[in-house]
Amino acid sequence: MIVNRKVFAWALYDWANSAFALSVLAVLFPLFLGSYWSAGDDGASVTARLAWVTAGASAIVSVLAPIFGTIADEGGYRKRFLLILALLGATMTASLALVGEGDWPWALALYLAASIGFYSSTVFYDSLIIDVTEPGNYKFVSSFGFSLGYLGGATLLALHVWMLTSPATFGLASVNEAMKFAFVSVGVWWAVFLVPLIVFVPESKRGISGAGGAVRAAYKELRETFTRIRRYRNISMFLLGYWLYIGGVFTVIFMAANFGQRLGFGQQDLVKALMITNFVGFPATLLYAFLGHRYGSKPGIFLALAVYIVVSAWAGFMTEVSQFYVLAIVIGCVQGGVQGLSRSLYASLIPAEQPGEFFGFYNMVTKLSHVLGPLIVGIAATFSDEPRYVLLVLIPLFILGAILLRQVPADASLSNHPAHIEH
Repeated sequence: MIVNRKVFAWALYDWANSAFALSVLAVLFPLFLGSYWSAGDDGASVTARLAWVTAGASAIVSVLAPIFGTIADEGGYRKRFLLILALLGATMTASLALVGEGDWPWALALYLAASIGFYSSTVFYDSLIIDVTEPGNYKFVSSFGFSLGYLGGATLLALHVWMLTSPATFGLASVNEAMKFAFVSVGVWWAVFLVPLIVFVPESKRGISGAGGAVRAAYKELRETFTRIRRYRNISMFLLGYWLYIGGVFTVIFMAANFGQRLGFGQQDLVKALMITNFVGFPATLLYAFLGHRYGSKPGIFLALAVYIVVSAWAGFMTEVSQFYVLAIVIGCVQGGVQGLSRSLYASLIPAEQPGEFFGFYNMVTKLSHVLGPLIVGIAATFSDEPRYVLLVLIPLFILGAILLRQVPADASLSNHPAHIEH
């Protein structure tokens, strides 16, 4: 049986932290930053603050991810670091409820710390997949985690929408109180559903040299990581292609609400569309897991990239909110699948004895991709005020990413074979 206690406990962390990804990153924090913490400030300033703090979190995690990974491999500290970083994220998220009106610097500081905890903990979470299942099951287990994440995130967001719509139902005096309570609920949700992973997931260890020795080893190996990655042709080719296409994927995710706003769609419609995307993502990602297990990761990734190409082109003709709902459903069908299958394909390529270091690099590439797509869209937006055509510039990312992915052998752990290592 593929989904046993270890696998389910591991996957529940996706359920746990996706509440932050959907409720806080995509909905609650941007809304409350503009309406409460930055009350009275102009919209451009609010947007700039949000953009800078998001870029800052990505930049910090990009640097920390490979260091964390090396420390994890050296000392077998993956669960310990995951616990510390997850609790950091959960605590800082809940602490947002204490920030008063107009105190946007404090809100940004707590949000930055919570984001670092969220993104950095995934280094250790991703690397633990090798301890809960066999390589042949990576595709299904990885996608299973993403599917639970979509269901968990959408479930809690649905509760938050109800709270914001009817605060009195929950004994809350106002929408602002409901918003603050929502931040607390995300922190509690995150911490509670972290427990099964800590208790039931085993952790292989390479030998503990002490935290100080691990830190020194991290800085030494960080210098060597880039050289080591380059020696594995399959891994290098995959990471370059992944950097391109996942940059496009995340840009579609994070720009969707802004895109709909610029087309004049209502805020309630946008929030509902986000929920639809995640509720659709649950069964769709599970289906992707079965298909990936049966036919391999690459065909599923190629199908998803084809969908993103079509969606980016179709956005140029969108005029009605009903079309935006259709877009949400279509994206929900492939969004989790492309992420889950990418993670499982990478897991099948890396050396089994260094998961933390290689997944640290993987997460660094992921964070760097968060800069790529928005940067391209931002440049395009300076030349055109028409939002319907802006997403067209993402199409080359999907095409070039697919071309590079074609060079990687399908679902084979060949990156360790001498014939596939460039010396």
